Amino acid sequence: MDEVRPTSGPAASALASLFPPGLQAIYGECRRLYPDQANPLQVTAIVKYWLGGPDPLDYISMYRNMGCAAQDVQEHWHYISFGLSDLYGDNRVHEFTGQEGPSGFGFELTFRLKREVGETAPPTWPAELMQGLARYVFQSENTFCSGDHISWHSPLDNSESRIQHMLLTEDPRMTPVHTPFGLVNFLQIVGVCTEELQAAQQWNGQGMLELLRGVHVAGGPWLITDMRRGETIFDIDPHLQPERVDQGIETEGSNLSGVSAKCVWDDLSRPPEDEEDSRSICIGSQPRRLSEKDTEQIREALRKGLEFNTKAALPPINSQRQGHDRPQSRKDSLESESSAAIVPHELVRTRQLESVHLKFNQESGTLLPLCLRGRLLHGRHFTYKSINGDTAITFVSTGVEGAFATEEHPYAAHGPWLQVHTPWLLVHTQTVSICGHVLVEHIIPKSWALIWSWSLSCCNSLQSSGKAFHLM
Repeated sequence: MDEVRPTSGPAASALASLFPPGLQAIYGECRRLYPDQANPLQVTAIVKYWLGGPDPLDYISMYRNMGCAAQDVQEHWHYISFGLSDLYGDNRVHEFTGQEGPSGFGFELTFRLKREVGETAPPTWPAELMQGLARYVFQSENTFCSGDHISWHSPLDNSESRIQHMLLTEDPRMTPVHTPFGLVNFLQIVGVCTEELQAAQQWNGQGMLELLRGVHVAGGPWLITDMRRGETIFDIDPHLQPERVDQGIETEGSNLSGVSAKCVWDDLSRPPEDEEDSRSICIGSQPRRLSEKDTEQIREALRKGLEFNTKAALPPINSQRQGHDRPQSRKDSLESESSAAIVPHELVRTRQLESVHLKFNQESGTLLPLCLRGRLLHGRHFTYKSINGDTAITFVSTGVEGAFATEEHPYAAHGPWLQVHTPWLLVHTQTVSICGHVLVEHIIPKSWALIWSWSLSCCNSLQSSGKAFHLM
């Protein structure tokens, strides 16, 4: 697509008919923003994804944005993807589901990168970053939304930069586009430091984004990423941590209701090889899996965590999702990879346990203060979903509706899904213990695991709760 595209007149109308309608709709929004850049530089997938190529994004357009002095917005490069939405409408990539719902995955990615002095062409590494995120979306069929965070654990441009993670927000200048194949929103990638990612996890992504908008060098109003930024917003303004983040955690809690993690749980109240253990039920040679209803319940729990609800609730265990909520071909983050080979829900009974043994890797363990301080103390729930299988661990507090773990039976399992009910006083005591001396990142090597053993006696007597954590 190297040819110049006319932006108006008969020639434009004739040319528009040659472009797929979904592609043309996004081009129209780009022309609205950049009327003087009708032929932007593009990174193009040589072999399209629908022809067997490795890159899901057909194109990534790169525009030079002059910024806005009136709003203190600096000059930058603006990257816009084409391919997460339905560009063609002929089912070659995305299943067409009508004009009323989302087009494809319902969004395209954008990225704003600070233009360095003397730079005459946009760097192309953001295009590969966007392709990497798109590959994750296509392979997992998990969608992104504003306020999400992405733990990348590496400089985004493969340099020595401190910008090693990402938040997502609505692009401040692009408006949603209605195409013949559905609605397309534009989600902007925002590069952040590790400390800023952790604040977003412990508090909430939207609150963190708002803080970044207020600091010029950290993003400013349009959240422009500066890969040379060497200071976090907490270095720039030390008052932000105690006055905004810590206070926000105390008063609002966290809106992150679950994460994918390396975790496992064991039932210490019976031998692990007990043939009646519902965790071991399988069909043929298939490994144990969550039922569709269990999967849906966990999925709904995570989705609800993105909202501040005054009444925390897990969906009823027998709830069923209505088919019109989203296309059948799309999965949210916790859907099983092979739901066809699962145990019928009615055959997996809910068991009450006397003692449980929880194991987390270092990164998952660092989120336990978030679970306790940001979620359970506020009457909410938090789920760890194993990345290595269908194991899930959900902590619930008193008042969470739909939970099968209760004050009377604080440890309950339904297949590989464990729920742990934690009374407020125990949560408060554990929070003080954990935040006080255990989960300090530089003390716990990443190769170590965090083991948490809980029994009914621990719930009934808080004297031992401060010793519930051990390192191995």
